[in-house]
Amino acid sequence: MPPEIAELLKTDSAHALPELMQAIAEYLKSDRCFLYLRDPQTKLGRVPFCWTRSADVPTVYDEDWKPEPESLPDEDPMFAAALATKPSIFVEDVTTASPDVLNAEFERENFGHRALIHGHLCHENQLWGVLQPCLMNEPRHWTDEERSTFSRIVEEITPIAVRYVEQSDKNPPQE
Repeated sequence: MPPEIAELLKTDSAHALPELMQAIAEYLKSDRCFLYLRDPQTKLGRVPFCWTRSADVPTVYDEDWKPEPESLPDEDPMFAAALATKPSIFVEDVTTASPDVLNAEFERENFGHRALIHGHLCHENQLWGVLQPCLMNEPRHWTDEERSTFSRIVEEITPIAVRYVEQSDKNPPQE
């Protein structure tokens, strides 16, 4: 594991999450890296941490806890796999990936990326978050070393994410 990522994970604190997004993106030579966090009991989620390589890369960020759309697992096979606590998904090219892996139209409309890793942060058979580094404009082969390192990162970031969710005030905005 890259030393800067290992050092940030060692802090075992949510305060390191913004820097971790950047360190993970830089290690994987990604354009963007964000962390979606969710409470598996209430199905409220938010994206409190996102790093982008440049201003022309769209930010994925949501300050407020919001209910997940009930249709999300039907629209997004990767999210359905995450809810089922399946292993993280490495997508080399959104345009050629199998429809049972991802919904290319959903990805294009909501995220605009071309290659990504859908990292499943699971604890006690429940999904607590998704860590997602991506490339915007080109396909990307994920090496065995990157896959292995990313899996270790997901393993080590999961307890930090669980604590963050458990300690957050998850009142959705009032309408």
